[in-house]
Amino acid sequence: MSTVAVILADGFEEIEGITPIDFMRRAGIEVISVGLTGKQITGAHNIIIQADIILDEFKADTDGILIPGGMPGAANIAGSEKIRTIIQSYDRDKKLVAAICAAPALVLGGAGVLKGRSFTCYPGMEGEAGPDGNYTGERVVVDGHMITGNGPGGAAEFSAAVISYLEGREKADALMKGSLQKGY
Repeated sequence: MSTVAVILADGFEEIEGITPIDFMRRAGIEVISVGLTGKQITGAHNIIIQADIILDEFKADTDGILIPGGMPGAANIAGSEKIRTIIQSYDRDKKLVAAICAAPALVLGGAGVLKGRSFTCYPGMEGEAGPDGNYTGERVVVDGHMITGNGPGGAAEFSAAVISYLEGREKADALMKGSLQKGY
């Protein structure tokens, strides 16, 4: 069974955090929600989430890491040296690195892992990613072990891309069909 850590910080976009957690768990992926500064995390729209563990307890031994966007959540995560180091390690080891909305630009760009890669993010945030990546503007971009999404409206497709990467396209398609996603 694959395992993915989802990093949550105050101000995260709830759809971009909860949808991947829900869809991955439905697909049989073990998800560990990691609170940046505590176990109780308040989303951008004042929805309170209880994380499984706090960042200091995270061993960075999962098959992947996923970072939702939202502001100031993505900025809060981007400000963590520990998260930057973990992302760089996962990238170096070719483990899944997934981010959506503002997170590809702020977090992945800030960690310096977009060099030579295609990515997407929330429109208008691409300038925050630095000059090294290739912004596509697509809803979801898969570039090797890196998956990026453009925003809340693409959270289901982003989640399906993560599931497909870890568990295969058939499992992702079945989940999308079962959740009545258009085109499946």
